[in-house]
Amino acid sequence: MQKNILITGAAKRIGAACARLLHSEGGNIVLHYRSSKDDALLLCNELNQKRPDSAKMIQADLLNMHELEAVAREAALAWGGIDVLINNASAFYPTAVNDVSEWQWDELLGSNLKSPFFLAKSLVETLTDNKGCIVNIVDIHAERGLKGYPVYSIAKAGLAAMTRVLAKELGPIVRVNAVSPGAILWPESELSGQGKAEILQRVILKRCGEPLDIAKAVLFLIKDADYMTGQILTVDGGRTLFC
Repeated sequence: MQKNILITGAAKRIGAACARLLHSEGGNIVLHYRSSKDDALLLCNELNQKRPDSAKMIQADLLNMHELEAVAREAALAWGGIDVLINNASAFYPTAVNDVSEWQWDELLGSNLKSPFFLAKSLVETLTDNKGCIVNIVDIHAERGLKGYPVYSIAKAGLAAMTRVLAKELGPIVRVNAVSPGAILWPESELSGQGKAEILQRVILKRCGEPLDIAKAVLFLIKDADYMTGQILTVDGGRTLFC
């Protein structure tokens, strides 16, 4: 799979799992990160040791339009064009409705919806030239919002809608799909054992998933889903079978 792939938020967690799997399949990876420089550097070195000049890293705050556009330009020049954009970078934290600030709204909507849209816009030319594709990382709570996380849920719902709209706008040449994770990794903020148990009680498979589960779905959409666009693959262990 000789494709040049830009992954946002690639230094850790699901982004890093996608980077490793797609790299193992032959992809060249542009690793975007905002603040996780040490993690990004370790991952970039790891990939380049396996295959020289197969990974590059770019630092940027995607809420800053100038930096976002610079990421798109630099990524498009890395190996002569981008074949795949994976919109993975995401801010995630609770927001009580009565206390939501405009800054929180802008950060959550910006990272989860605005920056994916404008990255896609900035890369349309190279994606079209290479008959490429976009994969957005959504969330099962885009469909039914997560209590206590209204702004995040709204943002992810917008990203799901954007997936379908851009599939229409960019087709037939550029495919646009998404993966919707369920309980894959526990939040980096503290979650009690009881809280985790309550979540798993509503998962048919009774266990937390792995970042690799999401990476495998992303790989499928890139490599083997030539006749799919505007679709959202749910990878949640059966969580959405519960109301």
